Amino acid sequence: MTWTWEYDPSEEHVVHGAPLALVAEVERKADELVRAAAALHLHGSADTGHSPGGGTALVPGGMFEYQVIPRHERVYVMQITGW
Repeated sequence: MTWTWEYDPSEEHVVHGAPLALVAEVERKADELVRAAAALHLHGSADTGHSPGGGTALVPGGMFEYQVIPRHERVYVMQITGW
């Protein structure tokens, strides 16, 4: 497996009408979060500890909620909020 990010539960559900510029910023920041998670959680799918949780990331035009799951080698983008 390789670290990546994905929308949870689906792109359609999470993006749902968000401006394309905001979605592009979210995806750019999600790429950064993936690189950071891969560097921090070197054991990836073999990890047996607790998941580190997630957080809120601010991007130009809004924010998004995400969850990091080392066992899945995934950063899940769960909600996008624009302003």
